[in-house]
Amino acid sequence: MADDDEARGLELMREAEAQILSGVDRLAAQWVQAAIEHRIRDADQTVREEARVAGIAARERVTKELRELFAVDPAQQRATPLEIVRTLRYEVTAVLAARDVPRVVRDPFEVRSFADDVYGVVPRSLSDLGDEDLGPLLLAWGLGKSKVLRARATRGTSSE
Repeated sequence: MADDDEARGLELMREAEAQILSGVDRLAAQWVQAAIEHRIRDADQTVREEARVAGIAARERVTKELRELFAVDPAQQRATPLEIVRTLRYEVTAVLAARDVPRVVRDPFEVRSFADDVYGVVPRSLSDLGDEDLGPLLLAWGLGKSKVLRARATRGTSSE
């Protein structure tokens, strides 16, 4: 029974991972570009090009980090896909800071949670990238991981 539960959990994780990776690959660059252009109201062609380049770099970095996370055994994973996706703020912040865009006032919770998000751009959920169907995938991934870890604990093993 525990082996079946682990297999079902791994399958749930893999399905969610594939969809998360596909969604991030499809949407991350334009999300970064839009976040930059939103804060630079009169974005000229130079700003738009910087935003485009930053978006491509962010998408490549984040999809690489997601692939690395998904390649690790569930028991050894030390981050969630959302934690990695939230780092898209790095490229946005770099462009905005280089252009001396004023920082925004954030509430104390945001300051504590994302101290380096001085422009208030961190995605709150996967859906924030622009596809509502991405949001529930994090829950599916987490349920799958929980099922795997529970099955292994029942058997007394930590990984295969």
